[in-house]
Amino acid sequence: MKNKIERIHSLDSLRAIMMLLGLVLHSTETYLIGTNAPWPKDTNATSISLNYLENVIHMFRMPVFFLVAGFFGALLFYERGKVRMLKNRASRILLPFIVFLLILYPIVVFSLEYSTALFEGQSNAFAETLKNFNQFIPEWTLHLWFLYYLVIISGLTVLIALVLNKVSRLKHFIASIFNIIFQKSIGKIFIFALIIFVLLLLIWDLGPPVPLGFIPDINALIFYLFFYGVGWVLFKSKHQLNNFKRNDWAYVSIAIVIFTIQFVYSDVIGDVEQGLMSALIMSLFLFGIIGLFIRYFSSNSKRMRYVSDASYWIYLIHIPFTIIIPGLIAGWILPAIVKFLITLIVSTVICFLTYHYLVRSTFIGKFLNGRKYSIH
Repeated sequence: MKNKIERIHSLDSLRAIMMLLGLVLHSTETYLIGTNAPWPKDTNATSISLNYLENVIHMFRMPVFFLVAGFFGALLFYERGKVRMLKNRASRILLPFIVFLLILYPIVVFSLEYSTALFEGQSNAFAETLKNFNQFIPEWTLHLWFLYYLVIISGLTVLIALVLNKVSRLKHFIASIFNIIFQKSIGKIFIFALIIFVLLLLIWDLGPPVPLGFIPDINALIFYLFFYGVGWVLFKSKHQLNNFKRNDWAYVSIAIVIFTIQFVYSDVIGDVEQGLMSALIMSLFLFGIIGLFIRYFSSNSKRMRYVSDASYWIYLIHIPFTIIIPGLIAGWILPAIVKFLITLIVSTVICFLTYHYLVRSTFIGKFLNGRKYSIH
């Protein structure tokens, strides 16, 4: 029997924070400048600073998440074997995706229609929305799209790993190449930036894709498969994790500077140049953010373990609150930043309270995280 691999607290915390940043990102949506259907818009309270916040989070959040997911996917594969790994992914990802999509779809669509009615000033908005509501069958994957792609990518990666196990020379060659790249201080940033630029050309976008349909977007699949695969290879080269701490603050700082230049001067920078900048930003964020978490979150923390356990539930259920709360405060004469903070704080409190009292010690907690906790 293989020895159980010690829990890697830094990446566990990183995965949780990437999930929780979704709450921040979605709390900005109503207050962004520009259209972003199907979100209702508070035309009296918008702020370009929230566009900046939303865009910068979007630039790194999913690439980092899929890399960490690939790392833990490899951990399950090599520690427990392919069958138990696939069973784990089915119970922790596929089933929650199906169950919560069926439950949340009508709630989210109702929330969108109800909040829109509130912004339009309709009298008796709740009753009118409820009377005309008839959308119960999911037509898109909501904010759960990444679970859908994670299921597909997990299966594909297992197949690739099984094939590579049959061709040991190729497997060792790939591992050795990545070992060399991970050791490079500056070189790895530009190598990854070049690969990401090619991926951005493939999806023809300046940032990570958000594919919401049930028919898999092949280009988006390839995009996230790359990051998942890097995380998988990193598990086999996990002795390199400490190398991520080198220049971590510098990488994040440079990424923010380049992103700010791109954001401010987007109207005068060409598409190709913006694509190159986006690729470099993602590469810098990828190594910088992982490095910061390895630097500061490598020790065991009960508080971070709690947050990590709560993050899955919070991400799954937060969307209706970030939609409805802006509608309920639509008439308040407040700056967009203040309304955003109210939405974020109230949504966060509700989500954590429901986790603590309705999930953590119940069958729902076991369903999502594999165990129940007693409440002290």
